[in-house]
Amino acid sequence: MGMWAGLFIGLLILQRLGELGLARRNTAYIVSRGGYEAGAGHYKFIVTLHILFFVSLAGETGFLHRTPPPWWPVPCGLFCLAQMLRYWSIFSLGRFWNTRIFVLPGAAIVFRGPYKYLRHPNYLAVIIELVTVPLILGAFFTAGVFSLANLALLSVRIQAEEKALRDVNRKNLNEPDEILR
Repeated sequence: MGMWAGLFIGLLILQRLGELGLARRNTAYIVSRGGYEAGAGHYKFIVTLHILFFVSLAGETGFLHRTPPPWWPVPCGLFCLAQMLRYWSIFSLGRFWNTRIFVLPGAAIVFRGPYKYLRHPNYLAVIIELVTVPLILGAFFTAGVFSLANLALLSVRIQAEEKALRDVNRKNLNEPDEILR
């Protein structure tokens, strides 16, 4: 693995570790106010996918000596846009952002920032990242395999999150499902 690829992967890992720290603080905040976790069963698979993504990325670029393609600036530009979307999402959710699904009964659903336009903008950012990061480094196997695996997991994740939001809204509004978004 080249020095730049190793530095790039290392910075991404540090970013993810920082986000886990933020998620831990946000979890403490939500739980201290009566919130709870929903749909936890799939979380271990998401963690495993992301760990294996970095292992595969390092292995493919290091052991298989992949190098960035001449068109690497295209996925790099998309990656940068995904990073902006990711942090816009995190800042918009504030203390409600998490890597897990937490709900706080009585709290309003956030419809500001990118949530005004997209239902799950952070997941879109993750989809883009898991495609573009390997493409930047020429790791085409990692891009394909982990993008497909991520889409499969996100289909489970989004269903669990939507169910949790419906359930908490039903409790908050005490209204029938038809009026919920």
